[in-house]
Amino acid sequence: MDKFMQAAIEEARVGLEEGGIPIGSVIVHKGSIIGRGHNQRIQLGSAILHGEMAAFENAGRQPASVYKESVLYTTLSPCSMCSGAILLYGIAKVVIGENKTFMGEEALLKSRGVEVVVVQDETCTALMRNFIADQPQLWNEDIGVI
Repeated sequence: MDKFMQAAIEEARVGLEEGGIPIGSVIVHKGSIIGRGHNQRIQLGSAILHGEMAAFENAGRQPASVYKESVLYTTLSPCSMCSGAILLYGIAKVVIGENKTFMGEEALLKSRGVEVVVVQDETCTALMRNFIADQPQLWNEDIGVI
């Protein structure tokens, strides 16, 4: 398995161990992780800290050129909010662990020139399937379903 997807999975597992939603992400620039994070909506009572958003937050202020040369790895297909951040910061490539349990805004990303690679990793799928089965209310809250 790609070491960067493995790092995103590790972040997802940290989130689950903390009592949160198991979604992790890393941002990679020229072969090095510059930002990593996991969904922290439950843990911090945050409205916006999805895995991708946490990775951006932890990467900190970067020149636009750095983000344009970076690849974002995420364990789950990015939602509208996270896809917006990907577009805003000019990330050129997104590697997605899985999109079977949730299909985010992949079509939007592709339509705006982002290279989208879905690897359908079984570990990512199992983490989400188990979480959704165990915590359907938390999952629905995370994706904005009433």
